[in-house]
Amino acid sequence: QVELVGSGGGSVQPGGSLRLSCRVSPKSNNRYCMAWFRQAGGEEREGLASLWTADGTALYRDSVKGRFTISHDNAKNTLFLQMNSLKSEDAAMYFCAARLVPSLYGPCILTEGWYNYWGPGTQVAVSS
Repeated sequence: QVELVGSGGGSVQPGGSLRLSCRVSPKSNNRYCMAWFRQAGGEEREGLASLWTADGTALYRDSVKGRFTISHDNAKNTLFLQMNSLKSEDAAMYFCAARLVPSLYGPCILTEGWYNYWGPGTQVAVSS
């Protein structure tokens, strides 16, 4: 059974930075599409960024391009989301997600229902 454990949330002021982490266990050489989603109160969960662990191909939602960077450390089986220039509208519960994908043409999609493994979420607050 695949387990995702996220961490790194917290509270920052507008313009600040946070780095989220998501460790996948058990450690393996499997190829995954992995992604970060977020959900603010009363809103739908939205995909922010995705990455295929085999080659690092990434896809970003327009609203976070240039501010957020998704990356993966294969040795640590850990997914990261570096978030810079945070805005008040970035405040939400952030979730990591994964789907086992041995081969892939094109980027990993940012559709919630396509992913079948989810972390429990980590809260990000942005306020002055």
